[in-house]
Amino acid sequence: MAIKGFQGTSLLDFPGRIASLVFWGRCNLTCPFCHNPPLVLDPGAYPDIDATEILSDLARRKPFIDGVVVSGGEPTLDSGLPVFLKGVKALGLDVKLDTNGLAPQVTAGLIEQGLVDYLAIDLKTTPERYRELHPGTVFPEHLLETVRACADVPVELEYRTTCVPGWVDEDVIARLGELIEGAPLWALQQYQPEHAMFETARELGCYPLERIQGFADLAGRFVQRVVVRGV
Repeated sequence: MAIKGFQGTSLLDFPGRIASLVFWGRCNLTCPFCHNPPLVLDPGAYPDIDATEILSDLARRKPFIDGVVVSGGEPTLDSGLPVFLKGVKALGLDVKLDTNGLAPQVTAGLIEQGLVDYLAIDLKTTPERYRELHPGTVFPEHLLETVRACADVPVELEYRTTCVPGWVDEDVIARLGELIEGAPLWALQQYQPEHAMFETARELGCYPLERIQGFADLAGRFVQRVVVRGV
């Protein structure tokens, strides 16, 4: 297992529920604007946390929490993820999975097994630009496959887009909106440049609130509900 972090309760990461957060190391993207760079660039610098230890801790927290948020990094890269989630579900806790959507078969398998209750999929920018987000091989078509598969899933679903200047603008919002048209929820997030992976991304600044609200108004033409976070 590549579990690298475990922390206390949060409400914002699991809307409507109080949850504990579990972080995975490694990712199949190295987005310049990533807000968790240590988990991506140097996961080996953090000790692995034994899954049994975390499940024991979750059992103690059970009277006070409703679920667990699984984030990263990219959790779907870990072959041990299904076993861990089975342990979480055995405790009677809900699971929220944060993913970049590039592992459609893994995500579909977890849903089919009843191991995910809330799915949050990141939309970084238009799919054709995904190869700019990593020096290695990236398959944007896998994201498209995930989006198609999630058009009718028996779990709560949200898409998330961090509004990074140079990567997201009105044209990008319109393109992504067409891609996920009819989706139940699209969360637009303010960019926090001070946490970015690379210096070039830290120098980008962030959009003013009025521009973010304009993005939200545009996004609302395509999906059932839009929320703005981090402003």
